[in-house]
Amino acid sequence: MFRRPDGAEQAPIFDAPEAGKVRLTWVGHAGFYIQFADHSLMVDPNWANWHGFVRRQRRPGLPLRDIPELDLVLVTHAHFDHLHKPSLRVLQAREGIVVPKGSGSLVKRLGFPSVHEMKIWDRKEFAELHVTHTPSHHWGARYLHDTHRDFGGYLIEAGGKSVFHCGDSAWFDGFSEIGRRLPGIDVALMPIGAYEAPSGRDVHLNPEEAVRAFAEIGAKVMIPMHYGTFPLGNEPLEEPVNRLLQEADRLGISEKILIPEEGVGIEW
Repeated sequence: MFRRPDGAEQAPIFDAPEAGKVRLTWVGHAGFYIQFADHSLMVDPNWANWHGFVRRQRRPGLPLRDIPELDLVLVTHAHFDHLHKPSLRVLQAREGIVVPKGSGSLVKRLGFPSVHEMKIWDRKEFAELHVTHTPSHHWGARYLHDTHRDFGGYLIEAGGKSVFHCGDSAWFDGFSEIGRRLPGIDVALMPIGAYEAPSGRDVHLNPEEAVRAFAEIGAKVMIPMHYGTFPLGNEPLEEPVNRLLQEADRLGISEKILIPEEGVGIEW
């Protein structure tokens, strides 16, 4: 399924976009390759075929070893489906890797020239590439009692464009704060799957909550993620997108929802 709002164009993957545009390519799950005219980065790259006992349902959208050198790699939290060490070891990034506070020790031996830990609402500048670490309602432990690690999302800005990657989150009042503190976001990458968690915990947005969060943030376009790749929830594999589109149609905002295919570069 592929839906593209007005103003979004399909584009070649590895050529740099024009000035004033941003290109987003979904690798799968929560992983995105994001390109500005002069900068590029990956968020939550994961090329794994298995997540524990769960098999990947759809192939990654890009070949891992063909990814050119990046400016940055960002990881939203330490869970195995977001911080995938074998994928991270392959990627090269001039400015290193950004992780939430407390997760630096997990990535320091993966070959990056620098490791940058960020606290919530920290803002770092890497030349013209600006990154703000945003809150979420989730947890950051990699292991059972590993509770000291932070978690959240990122706002990434360069060349007059901005992309918000939510990371993992359930619904919380912080989405309105993100919208107030970071107005004018161009594209919001919002999780919509694994809401029927086997544990019964309220840790992921369902599609209707994701649309509500998108409205609170006030972004121009929403791209869903965290669905269809690894069956981490008990909901049917195709249900998240169907519910998302039904809710968007009900609210009259279908033109703001972009459903990408893996590996298809979309410029905005």
